[in-house]
Amino acid sequence: MSSENNKILTTDGIPLEESLKVAEKKNKIKAFLLVAPLLLFLLITYIIPIGGMFSRSIDDKLTTNMLPKTYKAMEKWDGKELPSEEIFEAFYLDYKILVKNKTVGKLQTQLNLEKNGFKSALKKLARKQKKFKVGNYKEQIMSSHKRFENVEYWRAIKRRAPPITYSKYLKAMDMYLDEDNKIVQVEEDRRMHRILWLRTLEIAFFVTLFCFVMAYPIAHLLATIPMKYSNLLLICVLLPFWTSLLVRTASWMILLQQQGLLNDFFVWIGLFTNENRPQMMYNKTGTYVAMTQILLPFMVLPLYSVMKTISPSLMRAGKSLGATPTVAFFKVYFPLTIPGIGAGCLLVFILAIGYYITPELVGGASGKLISNQIAYHMKSSLDWSFASAMGLMLLTGVLAIYWLYNKLVGVDNIKLG
Repeated sequence: MSSENNKILTTDGIPLEESLKVAEKKNKIKAFLLVAPLLLFLLITYIIPIGGMFSRSIDDKLTTNMLPKTYKAMEKWDGKELPSEEIFEAFYLDYKILVKNKTVGKLQTQLNLEKNGFKSALKKLARKQKKFKVGNYKEQIMSSHKRFENVEYWRAIKRRAPPITYSKYLKAMDMYLDEDNKIVQVEEDRRMHRILWLRTLEIAFFVTLFCFVMAYPIAHLLATIPMKYSNLLLICVLLPFWTSLLVRTASWMILLQQQGLLNDFFVWIGLFTNENRPQMMYNKTGTYVAMTQILLPFMVLPLYSVMKTISPSLMRAGKSLGATPTVAFFKVYFPLTIPGIGAGCLLVFILAIGYYITPELVGGASGKLISNQIAYHMKSSLDWSFASAMGLMLLTGVLAIYWLYNKLVGVDNIKLG
């Protein structure tokens, strides 16, 4: 008997194997259609924005496209001395078109980000170039502003020649490419970004530590007292979520100021004199206090959800075997809460490392984080490329921390409930 006759058929006369393949294909299509809205949401709100940030952080075509003749003429210029007449003429012709098209402001902003003082020099050139005569452009441009006599400004133009650049990432680490295309550090008095990165990690670490120290006994109390009392206390833990973050931060500004309630209390109990009230605002102290209070519930909830599942009989069993309460706690109870500790610490640290509003309002100059610098370049300096580069570096840092945690502890040990 042939193999064709041995095939099992469905009621429709179709071989069962083919029918199963068709059914499996339909199920896969249905499953994909069910998750398609989520995939589309992630694509629109996550993948595309991150791709746009990366593209903007390395894209330097804006300056290249505005000065095509200049960069063509600069190809053989070594940057050691002032450019030749040919380069000055090419720059004048490009700049004249930008002034005519009223797009010169973009060039002024971009070059000023590369070298301070460029904007005023280019604005003055825009006013005077209308009276320029044909020929001898080098002398006429240099006479419009003394900065054009400085070769550093022409080197700054040439540094913007490549359409793709990683200079923004170097700038975020207080470095830049010199004329020899070597990576060097900026002057010591201008190294601010490394300080911000380290301060961000420092504040995020200590806020996470403070939250853990305060949240652990609170979560333990919630998990061990009778349900009617724990539910009431849990509402108190969740109460801050019902209040605007801005309102909570503003409340801390009132409490922490030198004439605020906390300082009045310290003076009243004699801890400080009225003339020596401590400064708790516009510094790290204010940032620590406000961020710890705001992020505390994110540590309490994971710990409480894990502690609630631990049977009280385990501690009694440890004591019955001869362990003291302290030994029983650290040998029996504490290891069982590690999944909640990992979840809470990771959650609080990631939230703290990207915090913006609270450090901006209560941190002052010494309490601001890297996120505040990103916001500054987005809103004030309009250096979106630099802001995108720092944002991607922050995202990469968070992913690296998550990867390291997974290697050391394992994300499988994280429990949120």
